[in-house]
Amino acid sequence: MNLTLDDFQAIWPALGLCCVILVVVLWDALVKDPQHKLWGGHVGALALVGLVAASVLYPPEGTAFFGVYVADDWSLFLQRAVWGLGAIAMLGGNDRGRRVTPHRQGEGAFMTLVSLLGATLLFGARDLILLVVCFELMGIPLFVLAALDKQDQPGIKASYPAEAAMKFFMMGVVSTPIALLGASFLIGLSGSTNIAEIAQAQVEPATILGLVLVIAGMGFKIGVVPFHMWVPDTYQAAPTPFVAFLSTVPKIAGVAALSRILLFGYGVAANHWVPIVLALCVATLVLGNFWALAQSNSKRLLAYSGIGHIGYVLMGLLVVNHFGLQMLLFYLVGYGVTNLGAFLVLEAMETDGGEGTVSDLNGLWSRSPWLALSMLLFLLSLAGIPFVVGFWAKFYMFIAVWRGSYPWLVVLGALIAVVSLFYYLQMVRAMYMTKPSADKPLTVSPSLKLAIVACTLGVVGLGLYPNPLLEQAEQASANFIASH
Repeated sequence: MNLTLDDFQAIWPALGLCCVILVVVLWDALVKDPQHKLWGGHVGALALVGLVAASVLYPPEGTAFFGVYVADDWSLFLQRAVWGLGAIAMLGGNDRGRRVTPHRQGEGAFMTLVSLLGATLLFGARDLILLVVCFELMGIPLFVLAALDKQDQPGIKASYPAEAAMKFFMMGVVSTPIALLGASFLIGLSGSTNIAEIAQAQVEPATILGLVLVIAGMGFKIGVVPFHMWVPDTYQAAPTPFVAFLSTVPKIAGVAALSRILLFGYGVAANHWVPIVLALCVATLVLGNFWALAQSNSKRLLAYSGIGHIGYVLMGLLVVNHFGLQMLLFYLVGYGVTNLGAFLVLEAMETDGGEGTVSDLNGLWSRSPWLALSMLLFLLSLAGIPFVVGFWAKFYMFIAVWRGSYPWLVVLGALIAVVSLFYYLQMVRAMYMTKPSADKPLTVSPSLKLAIVACTLGVVGLGLYPNPLLEQAEQASANFIASH
């Protein structure tokens, strides 16, 4: 199969990302000084920003590989989201690589970019096999990144990253075969791997079984209750910059994959899968937030918080219309930039010798006022307090769910948002109302500071003026529905 000009027009971002990966690998191989290896990560982050800018000037369009891959507004919106979040995550983690794994910085940047390559291709996949392959291309490098801290630094307890990687790997070992088994039912009943053709097949009991297995397999990957058991332990033990990446980009990819299969493939059979997603949505929303109340470790707290937020995201799938999909996209980006910033603040605390507990935040206001203010804005956004991006994300999602004939779910979501205030305010109280454990000012590396500032500007900017993102989400969701 030969590549044509149309193929290149559709997949040029992925090809550009491959070139960036090659540059990073060559830089790591040729440069011996660990201090200079740091620039490999910087180049990767800068290249991702360049991809976002280039996609504005020359957006990818058309189809590739005989319609297996389609570049459209839907894929472009999600690609820009993960490129931007990936660039911030790489920038925020570069200093940790220099300090903790000086001889493994190239591997870290390489694995992150390969994961982003898988996500980039996944968003345009119209074939079930390609969708699964791209998802695994995105997911497999994450197993290595979870254990990266144990390599070079004697001061870090090696068992912690290894434990995180092992639990994360076991999740992948279990979830991928489940999803593949479900996909085999869908492919076998339709006689095709093309998602559009699969959607034309008659719905049979085996179809429902296949959808249940696919939802379960994807549920493991995005941390839906009851498939969430790996999330808190992995988040607590893995390197914090990696956790910042893990809590955003793979979740966006997982939700996009579910949207492609359920809404694009089986939108006309929504009555068969909506009750399943509804049950998972309620369980994830309620249990995730209530479990967070009992946490004293900041990363575990944000892990359970993230589980709860996936419950809000699933609301967008339940609506099964254009407006619900638009709000789902807006929520994913708003949550992504917020959660990424919160974990990067925790990384700054760990750099100062923190152990990951909420008490590490004690008196942060007196040690670093700007860092405390950024964390406050992130927590307010996660809680849905006006007027940061998290408020609009929840507000618009509630409107979509109300219009979708789920008023009781709106009431439940609002009550759960009140519950979440209790554990978010626990962290706020530590920062502003508790004496610091140390008197020295908190210093943050320039790259990590820039990453946190970028997230802060995103949370505040999208909170004050969400219209541009809403318009892009509306265009992407309209394109998705029209293509169906």
